[in-house]
Formats: sequence, structure tokens, C-alpha cells
Amino acid sequence: MAWPTAEVARMSGVTARTLRHYDEIGLLPPAWIGTNGHRYYEEGELLRLQQLLVLRALGLGLPEIGRVLASQVDEVEALRGHHRRLLAERDRLDALAGTVARTITELEHSRRDGRPMTINRPENLFEGIQPAQYQATLHDFPELAEAIDRHNAKLSDTEIEAGQRERTAQMIRLAELMAAGTPADAEPVQAEIDAQYRALTGIRAVSTEEYRALGRSCVENEPWRAAYESIAPGLAAYQRDAILAYATTRLS
Repeated sequence: MAWPTAEVARMSGVTARTLRHYDEIGLLPPAWIGTNGHRYYEEGELLRLQQLLVLRALGLGLPEIGRVLASQVDEVEALRGHHRRLLAERDRLDALAGTVARTITELEHSRRDGRPMTINRPENLFEGIQPAQYQATLHDFPELAEAIDRHNAKLSDTEIEAGQRERTAQMIRLAELMAAGTPADAEPVQAEIDAQYRALTGIRAVSTEEYRALGRSCVENEPWRAAYESIAPGLAAYQRDAILAYATTRLS
């Protein structure tokens, strides 16, 4: 039995564009291509896609996933390995849930006491979140995800950690601006977005429409939204609105 790209996209939640990209880079060629030019996938390709998505969810970059899949000999043993990693990921998510719970408690206490919103112990906000997890959420932007993978592969652990600290600090600064009632299109907010945009385009050129789509993903992509909301309720929408304002006023 074979399934066309549209059906595989529906079943897996992966966009047709991403499936085409996986084919282009040799990660997931279709079983065959029809005379109409449509790609068709059989059971073997679906199993490979499952493994690819599991490894992506575990934070592996596309080049590393390619090496893992190429080195597999026995599918059952490979799945056992993925299962072990998933159990470890479950433990990581438990730690992340505890981090979010602590943040909620701190915010609730500050509101109950009538104090301005504060973010205590910001170094712990991202306990349980690995930097690679952010790349794993870029499933609708495969070319950008691959560019970030290549960029990060050249960095040392110290440089990656420093980048993560800066991203955390940026999110905290935006949360503080939001709490102060600063409009998303105000200059202090736009200065933060400009720094984010310049860091991103230092890795790969990003069109105006793609940047708008990235902004919308702050709300529409559940892992991204959860990361922002774990710092302050409403921060995901605030970041989205700030990016859309930036794209309109500075990139159009």
C-alpha cells in the first residue's frame, strides 16, 4: 500500500513542504514518484518518518539524524534505543513541568501580594529545556532549522550556553516591558526584536514573510508558546505582536 504526500502529511502532522525538504536532502526519499510527479510513500518510509520525528523531538539536528538512520542495521534495536531516549526525555519533561509550576507559584504570590510582577531566579527558568529543543520546534521551517543546526555545530559548549543565557535574558526583558504596559510597537520593545532579528539573519537570510510566520509561531507552535507562557502569561502573543510590528515598519 502507498500513500501520497498529502495523506502522509495529514497522518504525521508534518507539512508537505517539510516532506519535500526531507526528500531533497536525502533523509526521506519517497518509495516512488508517479507519472503525475506526485510522491508516494510505503510502509518502510512511514517507519523511517516515525524514527526521524522521534529523533527530531529528542533535539537532534537533521545532519545527526541522517547519520543515525544511516548507521541503523536492526530496526527493533534502533527502536529500543529510541525508547530509552524517550524515557530520558520523559524525565526531562517532568523537570520542565516542575520549573513551570514554580514560575506559576511565584507569579501568583506576587499578584496576591499586590506587588509588580517579578521574575525570580531567572537562571532556573529554563531548567529542563535544552537549547536543541528550540530547533526541534522549527518543523514548519526546515531550511532555517538546518541552517541553525549547521551554525550550532561550529560552536563550543560554552558559546552555546552563552547564547542560551542571552535568549533567556531577552525573554525576561520582554516580559518586564510587557508588565510595564509598554506597547509591542514601542521603541524599547522593537530594539529587543531588532537584536533578535539580527542574530537570526546572522545565521541565514530570512524574508519578511518568513519572519512574520516565525512571529505567528510564537503563539501557534505549542512548544514555543509554552516556553514564553512559562515566564509570563501573555508573553507569547506580545512577542508575536512585536515581531509583526517590526516586520511591517522595518522590513516592508
